[in-house]
Amino acid sequence: MRPLKINNRTARHLWLASQGLATAPTGPLNLLSIIRNLGFVQLDSIQVVSRAHHHILWNRNQNYREPMLDRLMAHDRGIFEHFTHDASVLPMEFLPMWQRQFRRKRDRIGKTGWFSTMLDAKGREAIKARIRAEGPLSTHAFDTRVEGPKEMWSRPPHKLALDYMWYAGELATCHRAGFTKFYDLAERIFPAHLREVQIPDCDQIDWLCQAALDRLGFGSPGEIQKFWDAMDRREVSDWIARTPDLHPVEIETAAGEWFPSFAPATIETRIAALRPPTSRLRILNPFDPVTRDRARLARLFGFDYRIEMFVPAAKRIWGYYVFPILEGDRFVGRIEVKADRKADTLTVLNFWSEPGIAWPDSRHAKLNAELARLMRFVGVSRLVR
Repeated sequence: MRPLKINNRTARHLWLASQGLATAPTGPLNLLSIIRNLGFVQLDSIQVVSRAHHHILWNRNQNYREPMLDRLMAHDRGIFEHFTHDASVLPMEFLPMWQRQFRRKRDRIGKTGWFSTMLDAKGREAIKARIRAEGPLSTHAFDTRVEGPKEMWSRPPHKLALDYMWYAGELATCHRAGFTKFYDLAERIFPAHLREVQIPDCDQIDWLCQAALDRLGFGSPGEIQKFWDAMDRREVSDWIARTPDLHPVEIETAAGEWFPSFAPATIETRIAALRPPTSRLRILNPFDPVTRDRARLARLFGFDYRIEMFVPAAKRIWGYYVFPILEGDRFVGRIEVKADRKADTLTVLNFWSEPGIAWPDSRHAKLNAELARLMRFVGVSRLVR
């Protein structure tokens, strides 16, 4: 099949539409539907304005509020928590297709030196016995200590054991208090009709690859693999080889070059249905799905972005936690803001326009409107510049 050429603007529109940023973030809120359409939402503990998972969801529908996600997990059991490329929440209905990821994580971390000091099988069974008898417990319910020199990422044996069993699918996140995870037995969290279903591994791979490509709109083998990080490159290559209805495409980059990729069989129908993205200006989270893959971001938008929170202050180009600013199908600037809920303030620490992007009064007015919406979201009333 001859590759379909997709120009850069169309590619950007398709990517933003696939990730829920092409329409205004208004209207009735269906939280589970947003997560299902994204595939997963990454969790992160850092709260500069709002934690990444809350900010990502709010950017898709600004009727979202922070307590809603934990309700969906702890009370409705509509989602579960596990590891994609990082800790994430996924729709509970995806559980049958996630069995291979439980196995992969169990096998991989069991072979690493990182987990060599965790509790042995007897110790892990003792943890499960306590949870079975007492209910969900956090790491604070246990008191083993790190032996020997304490490194930056050292963890006590019980914490490693809890994480190992969580990765393996023996334990599951029941809920979080703040950002503290409470573990429960998997059989008390995962519905039996989903937990017990047996799906061949090759069918799980087929579903994961197709679901990734559907949410990417188009992708290279590497991008398909990185989406869930639940299969390796060889498995993705094998899937591409045995899936004849994939459509080869060439994507025009922001630099005017052409990048080979694959798209779903419905790609031409999807392109025909595209509408220009909303012109609304949005302050995106650094961990937003649209910005997470830095190579794809640069290729499509010509936007060179990195997270510098782990970069020494003297070596930062921008700042500790800098938010990209999206308007329509362009990244028009960056902003560093910080919320202080006790002081009732949102402070603008720094602002940068992108090269070649003018900032007339009308664009500044859009930014001010978005800052006002962000203030309402986090519950502060004073903007400090």
